[in-house]
Amino acid sequence: MKTPQPLELRRKQAFGAVRILFGLIWLINTWLQLDPAYSMHFLGTFSADWVSGQPAWIVGYGHWMAQLVQQLGAQTVAYATIALDAILAASLITGVGVPLLAWVGVIYNLWLWSTVGGFGGPYTQGATDPGTAIIYALCFLFVVWTRSWEGLSFSKAPHRPIYAPAIHTARILFGILWAFDAFLKWQPYFLTHAVTYLQQALPGEPAWIAAYISFFISVITWAGPVLFGYFAAIIESIIAFYLIIGRGLRWVIPVGIAYSIGVWTTAEGWGAPFLPGATANKGDVLGTTNIYVIAFLFLAVWVYFTPEPRSNKGKR
Repeated sequence: MKTPQPLELRRKQAFGAVRILFGLIWLINTWLQLDPAYSMHFLGTFSADWVSGQPAWIVGYGHWMAQLVQQLGAQTVAYATIALDAILAASLITGVGVPLLAWVGVIYNLWLWSTVGGFGGPYTQGATDPGTAIIYALCFLFVVWTRSWEGLSFSKAPHRPIYAPAIHTARILFGILWAFDAFLKWQPYFLTHAVTYLQQALPGEPAWIAAYISFFISVITWAGPVLFGYFAAIIESIIAFYLIIGRGLRWVIPVGIAYSIGVWTTAEGWGAPFLPGATANKGDVLGTTNIYVIAFLFLAVWVYFTPEPRSNKGKR
């Protein structure tokens, strides 16, 4: 078997480091779900599928899935999700059980997205993104397709080359996700009310986070809230475009990371406050756009640690 070259070894270690970071976030999410309110209110969170504005087929699907969970025992299913979360966290951190458990993570998060996440909807006035679990599912795909268990791992899996088309598929899917986000940002309501999303993040936050968010609210108010709305829509459109076409990644990736951190620490309030029994942001996960950062880090390792053919230099 061919021995990996030094650059390839560093790339494997870097992929492994991103996988571990993702696992640590997943571990925090598991810890948040240990609050008794999570299991007590678990079935009620399925109402995301039948809130006002959801299409009839999602309403029907949500009621069917809720009935199934009720028959199995809502608290039993909730405890099972906590146990699965713990297993996934351990697998991500150690590298053991990947890629099998990472594929489980993909399916599990798509299920969460379609139930407690309401498919990210309803996509009515004020919607800004397609939900939380969908980006987690995509990051589990990155875990698999980057063969991240081969670096910084207890796994003894043999070295195999990374299948480049799979990475490009993940990149395009990530770009489509950004394109959908951007589409929602171009809606008139967001353009004229963008600053309100920061204001809504203030209640319940610790004093230092509230002061941090308030500073940005003051800056945006001074510069012009509508201008900020257009800035967000344009930036997200640019990120989506370059992710989809696969060009300019060397500068789009750091821009995307900085922008995602900005959103997470302001509109998402660093993921806090973590309200017992809630789901997604301000509930049982650390946030949404911080997971966008994880996806960008996987892409960064691929872009910066993969030798480029001379003819392609300068394009990425």
